[in-house]
Amino acid sequence: MSDLTPLVIRPGGLDDVATALALMDRATAWLVSIGRADQWGSDPHSTNPRRVAQFEEFARGGGLWIAERDGVAVGVLSVGDALPYVAPCDEPELYVQLVISDQSNPQARGVGADLLAHARELAQRQGVGLLRLDCFARGEAALVRYYERQGFTRGETFTVAQPFGQWPGQILTRRL
Repeated sequence: MSDLTPLVIRPGGLDDVATALALMDRATAWLVSIGRADQWGSDPHSTNPRRVAQFEEFARGGGLWIAERDGVAVGVLSVGDALPYVAPCDEPELYVQLVISDQSNPQARGVGADLLAHARELAQRQGVGLLRLDCFARGEAALVRYYERQGFTRGETFTVAQPFGQWPGQILTRRL
């Protein structure tokens, strides 16, 4: 029996952008602490106008979701259209634009998997048979393997130029 209180996944709006960015800042600090500054850089995203605008767009698009335990945000999900750097798909899909859990909070245990399950439910409600996402492909491909454990299959790889260097990405798909 789990000692965690039930997770609530609720729609996010513009009022949640600061919370979502704070979660991303904590995730970035955690990545830096384990030597993964090459994934998202080391600067806070909450002070980056481009990233703030991106999160505002996620909220305006209706695909932002906030995961909470006891009223505390422990994760964030955004779903919608594929991101601009990703090759378009030739069939209807729901794209996981972002999934973050707060690695610094023990209450976030399992939240990533719960958010991905929520994305699957959203896709099924929309009658979409394909869920896609992309992730960082370095770091011994640990993140890629995590998504494979969640039922995703590797697709194409790609690279995106970032201010902190070339970002190697991996597309993953899940048929529903």
